[in-house]
Amino acid sequence: MQNVIILLDKLSEWNPFYKTKSLLTVSDYLQHNIKNDFSNVVINLSSDLSYNSEGYYCSLLAQARGDKIIPSVETINQLEAGTGIRMDNVLQKTCYQWMQKNNISDDIFYINIYFGMCREKGMEKIARYIFDNYPSPILRVGFYNKSRNQIESVQALPLHQLSDEEQDYFAESLDSFNTKIWRTPRMHKSCRYNLAIFYNPEELLPPSDKKALAKFLEVAKKMNIHAELITEDDVTRLMEFDALFIRSTTALNHITYHLAQRAKQANMVVIDDPLSIIRCTNKVYLNELLTKEKIPQPQSRLLFKTNKNNFSTIAAELGTPFILKIPDGSFSHDINKISNESELKESLNTLFQKSAILLAQEFIPTPFDWRIGVLDNEPLFACKYYMAKGHWQIYNHKGNGKAKCGAYETIPIYQVPKNVLKTALKVTSCIGNGLYGVDIKLINDKAIVIEVNDNPSIDHEVEDAILGDELYYRILNYFSRALEYKY
Repeated sequence: MQNVIILLDKLSEWNPFYKTKSLLTVSDYLQHNIKNDFSNVVINLSSDLSYNSEGYYCSLLAQARGDKIIPSVETINQLEAGTGIRMDNVLQKTCYQWMQKNNISDDIFYINIYFGMCREKGMEKIARYIFDNYPSPILRVGFYNKSRNQIESVQALPLHQLSDEEQDYFAESLDSFNTKIWRTPRMHKSCRYNLAIFYNPEELLPPSDKKALAKFLEVAKKMNIHAELITEDDVTRLMEFDALFIRSTTALNHITYHLAQRAKQANMVVIDDPLSIIRCTNKVYLNELLTKEKIPQPQSRLLFKTNKNNFSTIAAELGTPFILKIPDGSFSHDINKISNESELKESLNTLFQKSAILLAQEFIPTPFDWRIGVLDNEPLFACKYYMAKGHWQIYNHKGNGKAKCGAYETIPIYQVPKNVLKTALKVTSCIGNGLYGVDIKLINDKAIVIEVNDNPSIDHEVEDAILGDELYYRILNYFSRALEYKY
């Protein structure tokens, strides 16, 4: 449960809005540490957030006190430094079409964003994207009209500069942003913590199936934790929660990473944390890490778009056939087996469109890969993932239908070869203390790391086949222990 505090330079600035006991001046907040049984959510509406101002120090001290603050010091510094984000092609097109439809002729067009929401119909996704990158209560954003519709500026907008109509929309957005905080049902008051479980209901190969997600909710309830499934449509509600558990395939430059960043900035407990996502999702980074730590991995070679890459040179180093993959692929996507110059040329043309660097590795065929689940530097589960029938990968994406995957076998931890467990724990200790899935091939008693997943699969009757509900309890208990330690 959370207590909401709204910080103002002067309490009179709230006169246009409904009365609330949540108001506090920035001076009072700085001089008094408001302690509650649960965490505070602090909304900093100071008109002066410049370095060393009272508004700036409110955000700084809030983070030191363990309060969840918006905007954070990181966000304030980002806004001070100027815009550093670019819209992708889809958002650019959306912005362009909206400007054309609304006959925007100005060289620079401005909109206001209130807690990730805007008044302009059709610009909602853009507003949410900007808020994800600059989580701040009120933002004024400028867009170039004749320069690929990129973002010209992002600035924090003071409350007193809003018109009457804008004040109305701000109030509605604030109410929507904090609906759960303002109107928490009585039955949730006894819950120790609020946990957001982020998932994508449209994802074809999600990290957790529906039954596993239901298990998380069921076990959380027994543990007196209020757990709730949230989707991309709910991301503006993130600060209502104490912790975030991402159950959607993670990637950089993706909502999962932006969400993890926001949760970390808000001093929330989060799996997967941003650093783990960076370290695990990019195979180039992992290749360098394993080399540095002298952890066995397939013989590897980086291929650069600017270099000449020929089959004979690569094959002389890695053998033939060899594997070619993009650094941030998942579920066996964008991984090709290369047997000749023609296949190499075709794959390079395709994959270099997605990444300027590719990873070539020796091909090590095995009937299955070990998957060791690790949580907080302790083994959680062990599985054998078998290759898809008639295929060299666990997932076979060939054909028009749904991807076919191989069989699986869940193994008790005590039956896992000791060197497989030791290697899995060694590599994850270099990454963090979150939840990971380490894929390992065992060749002549030598454990070879294939990859480390920051977002490992937890499916009902697969990874939980040995532990059952205990697996869900251990993951949820990780959040409980981390939150209790923090508070």
